[in-house]
Amino acid sequence: MALRLLLMLVLLLICVPLHYLWKLLGLDRMWPRVFLTGVGHAAGIDLKRRGKRVPGALLLANHVSWMDILALSHAANSAYVAHDGLAQFGLLKWLCEMNETIFVARHRRTSVGEQTDAIRAALDHGGTLTLFPEGTTSDGTDLLPFKSSLLGALEPLPEGATVQPVLLAYEDVPQVSWVGDEPGLDNFKRILARVKPVRLTVHFLPPLSGDELTNRKTMTAAAQKAIAGAMR
Repeated sequence: MALRLLLMLVLLLICVPLHYLWKLLGLDRMWPRVFLTGVGHAAGIDLKRRGKRVPGALLLANHVSWMDILALSHAANSAYVAHDGLAQFGLLKWLCEMNETIFVARHRRTSVGEQTDAIRAALDHGGTLTLFPEGTTSDGTDLLPFKSSLLGALEPLPEGATVQPVLLAYEDVPQVSWVGDEPGLDNFKRILARVKPVRLTVHFLPPLSGDELTNRKTMTAAAQKAIAGAMR
């Protein structure tokens, strides 16, 4: 655990100055993804990919662990759409903002237009975004109901946008999932104390098409059906 924490600290000390330098020079913001990918390696993630990823898509994925963020940053070079509750934690907000996270406040209707514009701007610029429609983590053995309200900012869907379901399949999911009343710090320490690697396969499923893209309800229903089918 100590070695892994040291590696993560070294990554942070290297990537943060380089991120701000790249930002000052107007270059692509690659260093947050490098940092998250490196943290995933340090945490012991052994990642495999299946299927074909569509660059610049909106990914709808099942949610099992905080490691999902590390995995999809590596496998899909993704930024994220997250609930603004995360913004209450200073360090976490800082890291999320460096990775171009879009915070969504579903309870503030006055800001829906701004959130929609931010999501659409990210998609228009070819960036990959990930949203977890379950809204929280599951135990990984089944799916929680997908919440169509989380896709409210994408209705109507921006012209030319691609929506791609993704299954995150952990090999030892009961041992790595973050559910119930377990504090986040305890789960983090438990993962870092593992001797075995965290084996994870990222399945990129066929993008939604036709009537599946009619509205947010059809998109969430189609994505849940596709991920549940791949899980079985």
